[in-house]
Amino acid sequence: MADLIPAADLARLAKTPFPGESTDYRAARQALLAEEIEFRRHATRLVEQRRALPPGPVIEKNYRFRDENGFEVGLADLFGDKDTLVTYFWMYGPERDRPCPMCTNLLGSVNGNAMDIKQRVALKILGRSTVERQFLFAQERGWRDLDFIQTVGDDYASDLGLLQKDGEYPALTVYRRDDSGKVRLFWASEMTKAMADPGQDPRDSPDLGVLWSVLDLTPGGRGTDWYPKLRY
Repeated sequence: MADLIPAADLARLAKTPFPGESTDYRAARQALLAEEIEFRRHATRLVEQRRALPPGPVIEKNYRFRDENGFEVGLADLFGDKDTLVTYFWMYGPERDRPCPMCTNLLGSVNGNAMDIKQRVALKILGRSTVERQFLFAQERGWRDLDFIQTVGDDYASDLGLLQKDGEYPALTVYRRDDSGKVRLFWASEMTKAMADPGQDPRDSPDLGVLWSVLDLTPGGRGTDWYPKLRY
């Protein structure tokens, strides 16, 4: 980005909305605002770098899925009339009595934006349970705008490394259909538990969870011994 005003200069334009701030508060808030501006700029650079990725590998394997109508389809069929497909594989396999609370929290946020997202790209939620079972839970949560798809067999989950000895794992994966009609990987989250920083739970960047974005604004933050639940 060229010709950007220094973040520190922009931060000096801010004003606390309520009277009575101390000199220390204003100085600390102004320094923080400069960092927030730099963070925003860095996030923008990441988006541009991601969009500039060269073509990813062609998906050669004929993965099979079952859609909401009970039809068996391939990965290319999940695009509909879009050239980009965003998928989230959630932890709700047939061996689980209830889905993962963290996946549930994330999908609640996505459901609220799904109608808008689907104006631009195809959006599918993949799970190893039947579509009927996934929809029953969606009705329980009041999700109206998510499209659930069953993975047929475990090839897809296994090839993405989502099935391990200690259970299944989630995955956010984006595909692109090129001009020849071939389906290519565009981007997939590759952050693993081994990449987590000391004292932090494993998490992706970008972190799509609205829950964490809101809690990060608070004095107590995310906490160290609290996670969302399916029921309170």
